[in-house]
Amino acid sequence: MTLSFEEMNLLYSLLRSEQRPIDEIVTEFINKINRTRSSTLSATLSLLLQEDMKMLKSTERLIAFATLYLTYSLQQSSANPFVALFINAACDEEAEKYERAFVLQLLASGGSGGSKEFLKQSAANYIKVFDPSVHAFPPREHLQHQYGDKVHPEAYKSLFKNISLKNIVPDPDVPHGFDANSQELDLQPGVKHKLGSGDRDEALTGLLANLSPEGIGPQWIRPRPPRLPVQDGELVWLNPDSNHELVWDQCMCADTSRGAAVRDLVAKALKGPLAPAQQEQVLLELTNDPKLVYHCGLTPRKLPDLVENNPLIAVEVLTKLINSPEIADYFTVLVNMDMSLHSMEVVNRLTTAVELPKEFVRMYITNCISSCESIKDKYMQNRLVRLVCVFLQSLIRNRIIDVKDLFIEVQAFCIEFSRIREAAILFRLLKTLE
Repeated sequence: MTLSFEEMNLLYSLLRSEQRPIDEIVTEFINKINRTRSSTLSATLSLLLQEDMKMLKSTERLIAFATLYLTYSLQQSSANPFVALFINAACDEEAEKYERAFVLQLLASGGSGGSKEFLKQSAANYIKVFDPSVHAFPPREHLQHQYGDKVHPEAYKSLFKNISLKNIVPDPDVPHGFDANSQELDLQPGVKHKLGSGDRDEALTGLLANLSPEGIGPQWIRPRPPRLPVQDGELVWLNPDSNHELVWDQCMCADTSRGAAVRDLVAKALKGPLAPAQQEQVLLELTNDPKLVYHCGLTPRKLPDLVENNPLIAVEVLTKLINSPEIADYFTVLVNMDMSLHSMEVVNRLTTAVELPKEFVRMYITNCISSCESIKDKYMQNRLVRLVCVFLQSLIRNRIIDVKDLFIEVQAFCIEFSRIREAAILFRLLKTLE
């Protein structure tokens, strides 16, 4: 099941395309892969989706499920060897509800009249707008009854099957066209077939009908490998008759109250503003031990609550997580949350504290402008426009963004809200930069 470098790059790039429509990603996968390699790539996706191998992020799992299911959608429904995997995923109560609902929709889309509209949105947007109240999760027995007949009979069989020795082989001692009407082949007790030229088709038909084509699998017998020598620091199994020197763990019983205190304060920070002394304690603890940020209980989904209630702590946490593999998930949540004074404050402080991806800053500005245009309440609209204009002025004067990248969009925004003084000031600032 070895993948080439090009195949690995293709899989990686497609799984990371969380902002693209899912059906577009699957179409690209089907068009770009070699059909002879389809089963190998599908088996790789299946391994990545196994419950005990948490190797994929939430959006990547949705894309992998869709790719794995829709790759076989052009064939007969009974040809999909991974339906059992989908049934198990849909019944996994420990999995996220949006993942179970997504798998159920995939299974339903394979039937007559099944809708595929949900595949026209991106994986990130599917998770964002997911409403568990509109989805029902039937029991396993119901799914087995409904989709059990679609489970391919060859699903999950050993990869060594193709290595077996075929038990239908030609006889090299019988020349082609040999006519021996008197010679008969005993295929099974009581059944005789002639091997003469006139009875060749009948003999072959009987052979295929009475012998299993499964083949004779090899006996994978091999000696038990010897034990490797025990390395320094490696855990050694303690036997009663062996004398081992016990090593004391110096970290055992260490003081963990500081980490517990930070977790408790972060949990409170998600529900409401902290007192100034509590804020100072969190900031001080994170400064003294930056690794505490990985154990404070914050996840990307909880970030909006922290931003709205305690923006200073949110800035400090995101600054410490800037080199984390999950920072892209935090940025995705931050750019998609409702625009507010606190979210702008967080982004503005981050721009001066760390180097943010240009694409993130560009998307955030675009979302700010879109939010201003979509608000119906004039008072709230004017207030948000003022905040956005001041925010953009700060980014431009501090040279955080290159205004040339967004000049037309920002200029049109200023003209649309020219009645507001801050928009007029921003427009004059843009003119000085031309």
